This record gives sequence, structure tokens and C-alpha cells, in this order.
Amino acid sequence: MVRKTEKVIFVVDDEPKVCEAVCDTLRESSVAARCFTDPAKCLEGICSDGCDLLIADLKMPGIDGIELMLQAKLLVPWLPVLIITGCGDVATAVKAAHAGAVDFIEKPLVKDDFIEKVRSLLISTDNAPVHLTKTEASVLRLVAQGRSNSEIARLLHRSRRTIELHRSHAMSKLGLHDFTDLLRLIGGVEVAEYLAANGQEQP
Repeated sequence: MVRKTEKVIFVVDDEPKVCEAVCDTLRESSVAARCFTDPAKCLEGICSDGCDLLIADLKMPGIDGIELMLQAKLLVPWLPVLIITGCGDVATAVKAAHAGAVDFIEKPLVKDDFIEKVRSLLISTDNAPVHLTKTEASVLRLVAQGRSNSEIARLLHRSRRTIELHRSHAMSKLGLHDFTDLLRLIGGVEVAEYLAANGQEQP
């Protein structure tokens, strides 16, 4: 995935008018934004184009904000995610945090507070260790999915030793020591449970 000079935010909400309103608010503040009403399309965009911040509504039919976050972080473990919720209770905040959200914000959005929070999160990505090669990113994504080095070697048509080197380089760049650190980066306990629920074991 090639990193872009301009930072781009992906906004996901199943209500088109709400999604467009959030994107318009960002654009009015000179922040590039793309709108998605379909979480699956958002995930495709993350794979093909990448983004610097994902903003997702918590309650959506099918793939909700938490599930979207889990899937997005399996693709890009370091991706910061801001959850929008209409609930605003402690349980929601805890659930979002455990799943890997960097923060959550309540509806209705207060423009100044929202933009300030977004800008703060974008600034924090300046120091994010995201300068991985395409192969390193692919290896790390497969590691996060619970794939063993041998499985990754077969999938990417490389030798196991080559995969081990790419994995080591990627983990080093991200400041990670083991799979537990990777899980913590992606989102902690709930991601481990997500992997287990999909029949995937820690490599």
C-alpha cells in the first residue's frame, strides 16, 4: 500500500444523509474525506487506497462499528478508529476501547469539538510506524489473521525463511516483540476472541 501525502479520512454510516453531513463538516475544515454507507466497500477502499483515520458509526445493520473496526485492523493494525455513538454510556465507551478504538464521540456532533478531536488524531498518526513495504504489510496482515509462517509462505509464494525475515522487519518497525503485542496494537482481547471465533489460532 502506497502512503499518500494528503491524509484522508474514511467515514462510515449506513444513513447517507448523516454520512454526507459528517464528510461535509470535515471538508469545510480542509480535511479530505470519503463517505461510505456500506462497510464492505470501506474495507475494499482500505485495501486498495488506504486511509489515515476511520470514523465509524457504532450501530449499523450487518457489520456494525465494532465489527468493522476489527476487520479494518486485521488489514491495517495501526489504523486509528474513532467511533460515533448515540448511546454515550460507559459500557459503549469500554466496548469501543477494548475493540481498539482510540476514542468515541457522541451524537449529535458538536462541530468544533469534533474537528478538534479529528485534527488531534491525525497529528498522532504523524508518528505512527506505518512505513512498511507492501510485502511486509501483507505478511503482518496474515500474521494478524492467525496464519503460520509456513501458511504465509505458501500464500505469498515465498520461502518460509523469506517470510520470517519480512515478519521480523515488520514487527521491528512497529516496535512489537511478539504476537501478543500485535494483538494489543490491533485491539486487545476482543480481537483475540474474534480470531478464535473464526477458528484461527495464535501462530
